[in-house]
Amino acid sequence: MADSVSPIGPVPDVRVTVDRYQGNGFAVIDTQGGVGCTASTAKLPAARALWILLLALGAPAGAQEASARSPTYPATPRDSVVDDYHGATIADPYRWLERLDDPRTVDWVKAQRRFTQDQLGRLPQRETIQHRLGALWNYSRTDVPWREAGRLFYTENTGLQHQPVLYVRNTLRDAPRAMLDPHEISPDGAIAVQDFAVSPDGRWLAYSMSRGGADAGETHVRELATGRELDDVVRGAWGTVCWTYDSGGFFYMRPPAARPGESPGAPRIEKQLFYHSLGQPQARDRLLHEWKENYRWLYCMLSDDGRWAIIVAERGENARMYTMDLGRPSAPDLSAPLVPLLGDREAGHTPMGTVGDTLYVETNLDAPRGRVIAVDLSGAARGRPRTVIGESADVIQGATVAGDRLAVHYLVDVTSRLRLFTLDGAPAGEVALPGIGAVGWPLNGRYSAPELLYSFTSFLSPATVYHYDLRSGSSTPLDPPRVPFDPSDYETRQVFYRSTDGTRVPMFITASKAVRLDGTNPVMLTAYGGFGTVEGPSYRPDVPLWLELGGVYAVANVRGGGEYGEEWHRAGSRGRKQNSFDDFIAAAEFLVAQRYTNPGKLAIYGHSNGGLLVGAVITQRPDLFAVALADAGHHDMLRFHKFTVGAGWIPEYGSPDDPTEFRHLRAYSPLHNVRKGVCYPATMLLAADRDDRVVPSHSYKFTAALQAAQACDRPVLLRVASDASHSYASTAAAIAERADVWAFTAARLGVHVGRAR
Repeated sequence: MADSVSPIGPVPDVRVTVDRYQGNGFAVIDTQGGVGCTASTAKLPAARALWILLLALGAPAGAQEASARSPTYPATPRDSVVDDYHGATIADPYRWLERLDDPRTVDWVKAQRRFTQDQLGRLPQRETIQHRLGALWNYSRTDVPWREAGRLFYTENTGLQHQPVLYVRNTLRDAPRAMLDPHEISPDGAIAVQDFAVSPDGRWLAYSMSRGGADAGETHVRELATGRELDDVVRGAWGTVCWTYDSGGFFYMRPPAARPGESPGAPRIEKQLFYHSLGQPQARDRLLHEWKENYRWLYCMLSDDGRWAIIVAERGENARMYTMDLGRPSAPDLSAPLVPLLGDREAGHTPMGTVGDTLYVETNLDAPRGRVIAVDLSGAARGRPRTVIGESADVIQGATVAGDRLAVHYLVDVTSRLRLFTLDGAPAGEVALPGIGAVGWPLNGRYSAPELLYSFTSFLSPATVYHYDLRSGSSTPLDPPRVPFDPSDYETRQVFYRSTDGTRVPMFITASKAVRLDGTNPVMLTAYGGFGTVEGPSYRPDVPLWLELGGVYAVANVRGGGEYGEEWHRAGSRGRKQNSFDDFIAAAEFLVAQRYTNPGKLAIYGHSNGGLLVGAVITQRPDLFAVALADAGHHDMLRFHKFTVGAGWIPEYGSPDDPTEFRHLRAYSPLHNVRKGVCYPATMLLAADRDDRVVPSHSYKFTAALQAAQACDRPVLLRVASDASHSYASTAAAIAERADVWAFTAARLGVHVGRAR
């Protein structure tokens, strides 16, 4: 029996929405009489109490005994694995699903895929939704250009291309020329082609290739003028490479190669920095440094004059910076030692750019909301930075050197301001932005060019790239997108609500200007809340579909993110992670209390750390949500550190190997808080078969546990994308996935898809 907010049979003539769950009662609202009251189900006649419960939870009559009509899920065997965590015994019956290449796991995933496709294939609105999404996706998307060898390089997807194409322009007025078209390498987009790096002389292009966009891939090199591919192939490299000034080679990062007999998914906390010389085999690449500590990412940049290499090693949201004095740019000295900067102190350091021997750095060192410092790279003063722009009430979200100015992106209650300063930190004006929204990442500039390149977006307008001329003070849009969607009937409001402990939390709500607050609107609520990441205004091509269907789209800026600086981040990390979940639950309760919706019309979505958020809140408050969509979530918080890069999350979550932190993790770990006999929301867990960042076994095990425990007819589905990874899918695959997500959501919330254009 499908969920419905329309009761069947004789019921009181009253609509009920939940204000807040209060033990065995609910604060309820009579939406016809406008009278609020607290109803204890223990004091009402049995039939009326049942109807209030069912209406408040958005569940149909008979949901609690619907297990007899629940879907027949694929069989999932249970093992007798039991672990001892600091004296606590924890069963792990689905441990076998961690062995991703094991035939049993492969067969189980195939069975789950067939089951999910069968369930989704019954949704009559799926085809209509996919057709509309294809139209909404079909607009040009340009990434922020960067300047190299006097030319502007950027990527652009014309709309429905599987991947963006790399282009170059000599000037803004020149017609673009395609430099690398990934479709020539992978026509179906199954192989991701990305991480482009042009050599300083403009002759060579390094780029990465990986099946399904996995983090670990191969770096290739081609000659830009001719398109000729070199024999140079660097395997196992992660991320973008960093060329030396002579264009004779590049730095790259990789974890150590797998040991003989070691599983590809084994955890490796070590990171290595290599240098590859063009024309040499990878076996002769020079190992420059190895970090034994738990760093999750490594990257580097070169000073504008080519003398200095700046290396950043990230651990959680903190980083450590190093420099190498390469000497003469035409003959870099690769034997130079790595020298720690800032006295080896860790914080949120991000290099902005160089002017001679001065490195400008955006940092939250001794400044939770951020400041800009200058570091002299040329001697003993390396450890004594000079504050250029001090901490203020607003949060620094990004910064760069642009000509003889410092461009600093500030957040003011999660909306962007773009301010300019002299190299000495004196205020020098502000870049006028198109409206209330967000400046995107990255800000691109360099001392040698009097320009700033940035993008701007909102919930109702896609990212547009702008070129700001520092001499004239004017911004020019670069190829502004034309979207097949009219935003004039919709608006975004920012509201503030109180969390469980009284903390003031912001939330953006996008909906029709004529939305009626009658408690019946279908709502999609999302958040991230981790790693200091800001969930600001941004455009998603599938959200207009939801708005056209009469839906409301809400984004909560919960603690754990960076919306108010490092203190906001720390308030939702490690032992205080529960604050993130409380903030999200409070957002849902606010939407109900303000009569945007009711629990029977409320869906939630989260990706990665946001997937953990969704998993945690449905195990804590299953009554509050009708649909849950957890995408690449971290669901096994007792074993996350045992796979690929998971150990790099310990600074964010804490370690299960620590007795105190184990107790915090056990208290909210989604996998370990599933309870048999509970009616959980209709749930779709999304995973990708090439995800080597959040291994898909998190979703596999959580799916198995939820399917075994589910006490009503709300389905629990697992959708596994092929040739996709944590942050990559071809355009066609992305549209298909979003179509499944929205068709599933619409069907469960009773949304009439015929309203889509």
